[in-house]
Amino acid sequence: MIVKLQGGVILSDNLRKDILSLLENNKVGSLATVKDNKPHSRYMTFFNEGLTLYTPTTKDSYKAEEIEANPNVHILLGYTGDGMGDAYLEIQGTAQIIEDEKLKSEIWKDGMDKWIDGPDDPNYIVLKITPDTVRLMNNDEPPQTLNLENS
Repeated sequence: MIVKLQGGVILSDNLRKDILSLLENNKVGSLATVKDNKPHSRYMTFFNEGLTLYTPTTKDSYKAEEIEANPNVHILLGYTGDGMGDAYLEIQGTAQIIEDEKLKSEIWKDGMDKWIDGPDDPNYIVLKITPDTVRLMNNDEPPQTLNLENS
């Protein structure tokens, strides 16, 4: 895996640890898809396994339709709104639709029944987002980029 600043300076594993910490502690962010060559954003709840993100949705949602047409996505995650210097992540990657029953059961949470009938709802799907790049912003340093495209 290549870990570097935009200028090509090699970073330590601290960047990866800082990114993982933000992913673990911030579950709500914006997901932007592409529709008619324009960004289309909405708030989503995210779960992570390492740097891979998962978010529940339904087969008949606009986001599922948009991802089938163009899997490129952008996520903003971590800004808590407490101040101008709050750390956050800018994540660019690709999304795919997952219908794995075990995964759906693992990420099911009470309260999701407002949108999905239950973990066995045939309309329930999970979006898996595989990052290409993750930028750590406002972390008391210049923006730092974790490039995963060629790893």
